[in-house]
Amino acid sequence: MKSRVFFIPAESKDGPETLSRKTRDVFLRLGLGEKLEKEDFVALKIHFGEKHNTGHIQPHWLRDLVYEVRKKTARAFLTDSNTLYVGNRSNSVDHIRLAWSHGFRPDIIDAPVIIADGLIGRDKHEGQASRGRIRSPKIGSAFLNSDALLCLTHVTGHVQTGLGAALKNLGMGCASRAGKLDQHSVAHPRVTPKACRNCGLCFDYCDAKAIVQAEGRVVIDDKRCTGCGECLVVCKYGAVKLRWDEDFKRIQEKVAEYALHVRRLFKDKIGFLNFLIKVTKDCDCMAKDPPRIVDDIGILASSDPVAIDKASADLVIKRSGGRDVFRDGYDIDWSSQLRHGAEIGLGSMDYELVELPE
Repeated sequence: MKSRVFFIPAESKDGPETLSRKTRDVFLRLGLGEKLEKEDFVALKIHFGEKHNTGHIQPHWLRDLVYEVRKKTARAFLTDSNTLYVGNRSNSVDHIRLAWSHGFRPDIIDAPVIIADGLIGRDKHEGQASRGRIRSPKIGSAFLNSDALLCLTHVTGHVQTGLGAALKNLGMGCASRAGKLDQHSVAHPRVTPKACRNCGLCFDYCDAKAIVQAEGRVVIDDKRCTGCGECLVVCKYGAVKLRWDEDFKRIQEKVAEYALHVRRLFKDKIGFLNFLIKVTKDCDCMAKDPPRIVDDIGILASSDPVAIDKASADLVIKRSGGRDVFRDGYDIDWSSQLRHGAEIGLGSMDYELVELPE
C-alpha cells in the first residue's frame, strides 16, 4: 500500500498569513491533531537557522499550526538539539537567543523554545539498535520525554548527505552531540598542536579520562575515547577537530537508522511537514543568504518520512525540468538514505501524492 503524501502549492510571495493557513491545512490532513491528548508534550522539531541565514522556516508560517496543536494541549514547544561544532547553536543559551533573533518568540509564535539535549548537549538517552551501523543511538532527552513529535523541515541540499530533508531532520537533528559525532565520524576527535593552549579545560569534561597531557599540549587517547564530543565544544580555541567521515553512503545509512529509532519512540503520534520554499544548495547551518536552486513549489505532509522525502525530491527535480539539482550541488547519491530507510522499515518509497486546493 502506498504512503499518502499531502501537497499544497505555496510560494514565499504568498505572504505569511497565506503560508500559515496552508501549513495548517496540510497539517490537519495528517490527522495527528486528533491523536493528541490534553496532557501530551508535543515536540515541534525545527531548525532555527544559523545566524544570517534566511532560508529557514519562518515563525509566522507556523502560527495557525501551533494554534491547532494548542487547542489539544498547551504543552507544545519548539525544539532542536545543539550542534557538534562550536558556534551560536552549540549551547542552549546562545541557541535560544538565536531562535529569538529569528522571530521564534512568544509574541510571534505561542510556543516556548526548549533545546532538547540540555545546556551543552550532554542530556541524552542511549537506546539499543538491533542491527545496522548503529548500536547505541544517543537521542536528546527532551524527545524521549515527549508524547508526540511533529518534524518541520526546510528541504535543502547538503554537503554530506546530498539531500537534507525529513530523514536528516529526524535522525541527525534529534541526536545529542555524541549522537551527531556517531553519525558524522568513524574516528575520534584529534587535537591540533599549534592551536592547543594547554589550558586544561577539556580535562574537566572528559568522563573517560581519554585526554592526556603531552609536552606543551594535550592529546586524545583513542583507546579510551568514547566519542561523546564534549571536547569539541568546550575548547575555546578550536584546537579539537572532528575527523569527518568521507563515506557519504555510510553517513546516510546512519542517519536513517537514527531516524528509525526516533520514530519508534512515538509510534503513531508523529508527523512530517516538508517546506519546498527557497530550496538552496546548502542547509540552514550556513550563515548566509543563499540563492534558490529551484522556484518555490509548496508544502508537503505525511506520516511517512521516507515517502515525504522521495516526493519532495521528485517535485524539485520535476520543477527543474528533470535535472537533479541536488546532485548538481554535490556529487552525492542522496537516495542512499531513502533506500536504506525503506530496507530497515522506516518508511516506503512508494507514495500517492494528494494535492490540496489552495
